[in-house]
Amino acid sequence: MKFSKLDLLTLLISLFLFSSCKDASTIGLDIDPNNAIKGTLLDTATVTSRTVTDIPTATYSTGAGMQRYPLGFMVDPVFGTTTSSIAMSVNLPSATAYSFGKVPEIDSVVLVMPFQKTSTTAITGSTILNNEFYGDSTAVYSVNVHQLSSNLSTQSTWLSNKTYATGDLLGTFTGAIKPNTRVSIVDIVTGGTDTVRSVQPQLRIRLNPALIQNKIIAIDSINRNTNVKFNERFKGLKVTATSATKTGGIMFLNFSTDSSNVEIYYKKQTSTIDKKDTVLVRFPILTTVNAVAASITHDYANTPIATQLATPAEYQTTYIQSLGGVRNKITFPYLKDLVSKVGAKMVINKAELVIDISDPADTIPFKTPPRLALYRYDIAEQRQQIADNNPYSNTNTTGDIRTATSQIPFGGYYNPTKKSYTFVVTNYIQDIIDGKTVDYGTYLTTTPYSEFNLFPFPTTASRAVIGSFNNTGNRKIRLNIYYVKASQ
Repeated sequence: MKFSKLDLLTLLISLFLFSSCKDASTIGLDIDPNNAIKGTLLDTATVTSRTVTDIPTATYSTGAGMQRYPLGFMVDPVFGTTTSSIAMSVNLPSATAYSFGKVPEIDSVVLVMPFQKTSTTAITGSTILNNEFYGDSTAVYSVNVHQLSSNLSTQSTWLSNKTYATGDLLGTFTGAIKPNTRVSIVDIVTGGTDTVRSVQPQLRIRLNPALIQNKIIAIDSINRNTNVKFNERFKGLKVTATSATKTGGIMFLNFSTDSSNVEIYYKKQTSTIDKKDTVLVRFPILTTVNAVAASITHDYANTPIATQLATPAEYQTTYIQSLGGVRNKITFPYLKDLVSKVGAKMVINKAELVIDISDPADTIPFKTPPRLALYRYDIAEQRQQIADNNPYSNTNTTGDIRTATSQIPFGGYYNPTKKSYTFVVTNYIQDIIDGKTVDYGTYLTTTPYSEFNLFPFPTTASRAVIGSFNNTGNRKIRLNIYYVKASQ
């Protein structure tokens, strides 16, 4: 008998819930007791997980950049060395030509880059402030600013693994990074008294005035008529960071607002011949106007990750890392055989993929990621949302109506009590068992707490060591299937 009516199927499931089962338990520790469902639990389905490299991704497309950009240098005893630099176009103060006047004299030049800080409301209703820094914020960092050797704005792609050649060193900052500390600055008031005000946390790097005088002020005014002409002469900047300490870290900077600039303070001739006023002009660095790109490298030499990538096999632990590092490929090799083993069609009430952290210490500088992402491959090896994270809507007509009507959260958030993550994958597993979806590979990686990234945008820097299905320490990845039998 085949069920064509949703209410008839629901009635059948309800009857089975009150019938005798071989295991009248709940999913136990991996499910809220208040939401527990009675029925048969299958928690021995094989789940394989292997560490594989992630793919490079675009960090900029014309007129649009990322929410935040990574900068830093981090040494991890498990994950090796990660470096991230930022290349950026510098734009004119306005769409029209800018004139410095007659015989301008530079006082000082500062590269201003605000730290990215977001506020997110958690499931519990509390507010989480995410300062987007990962690693040791107390370390001493050296941040260098070079001029780019080629025009960044004319590149065709800005992938995360692309490198950008540089020329002159324009400035250096050495000190601790303070992503949560507001900064006091002096506002220049032409013809009036300068004022002091407090601004958002930002990285401020002094640039060489003589070099900026030569590279920006001294160029022909015709080359400051448009951004296109200006970028041909002043090709942009590249910012790199290192740390003298063993750990280091990755900071995140914001180029999506008009707060990131090259600030030039200079003396400008007034109407009085013998008098000059100090003037501030800002050359913006803004992703809505021109290119900003991240360049990231990973060195896994002499780490267990290098071993797993070179020799794929079943290991006790596997690894996931942000910034386009490594992810987990998960497979469910025997799901298609479950129906024959159970002896009847299976109607899944709930399926959960549970991922235990192998090392649950969760301490600075290598904090456990607050959220993970789970997605699948299609036959063309293109990333697709899991059915349980793809609800149907008027704007998503290819989504899953079951997900839209159930309104069950997909999950993926870190549970600090259980030291694990849980994803609800009921519809995905049902479709694999029924043969409606082929398991071409399911992938697990990190994602920012505030948004779910299907692609590996380098907007978070966390990493995790997770237990495999065969982990003898009982910290493992597992699939809990809660089902009833249905007549054929």
